[in-house]
Amino acid sequence: MLTIDLNCDCGESYGAFRVGDDEGILPFVSSANVACGGHAGDPMVMRQTVRRCRELGVAVGAHPSYPDLHGFGRRVLPLTSDEIENWVLTQIGALAAITCAEKVELCHVKPHGALYNVAAQDMVVAMAIARAVAAFSRELALVGLAGSALIAAGHELGLPVLAEAFADRTYEANGRLRDRRYADALIIDPAQCLAQTLQIVRDRMVVAVDGTAVPLQADTICLHGDTPGAAARAAALRRGLEAAGIAVRSPQR
Repeated sequence: MLTIDLNCDCGESYGAFRVGDDEGILPFVSSANVACGGHAGDPMVMRQTVRRCRELGVAVGAHPSYPDLHGFGRRVLPLTSDEIENWVLTQIGALAAITCAEKVELCHVKPHGALYNVAAQDMVVAMAIARAVAAFSRELALVGLAGSALIAAGHELGLPVLAEAFADRTYEANGRLRDRRYADALIIDPAQCLAQTLQIVRDRMVVAVDGTAVPLQADTICLHGDTPGAAARAAALRRGLEAAGIAVRSPQR
């Protein structure tokens, strides 16, 4: 039987600001990337999110970013590699304190937003992130865009890696994600999300916006929780995968 991990970015509220529909989406995923203070996620939100993941049996990972609360981590900041390494390490440690208190295993690390996108192409940034993960624990899996520099950096440092693809993002012919400034960067229709995911899991490829068939092998599929209708898409995706005989399961379970 084919299996795939279905992950979501979550815990992205902060103080009085509510972001995403964690309660609606978490029951349908197998792994969660929990914001840990860089772009979102205060201590209250982190702990509530980890508790909910424990209740649902969802694997927990850290979702560090550039230190950019004002820009939601979607701006590239001019940090040195040492600064990136230490900011990532600090954010992993913050969430690890919560998971330890809640007796939940911390399973993986997936960078957020601009840091994720830069690390997909820039080996210096990718290695800084990988060093932070390795410094904390070489048992943590490093999640990065399939075929990216971040995956290569993880391999270079001997970390477990999880190559990621996206159910709700479109692709360029070079395998990169379509920039969010374009109207067709997001896939909103649940049926289209399912069709793209089935294509990735079964055929190990994705069709880019220009019609190019791009080879793509993924260990985990991301569905964003901060876009309208995320819960309905998550439910439809989970049902569709299981109806197709594909088991949704975290690599750590």
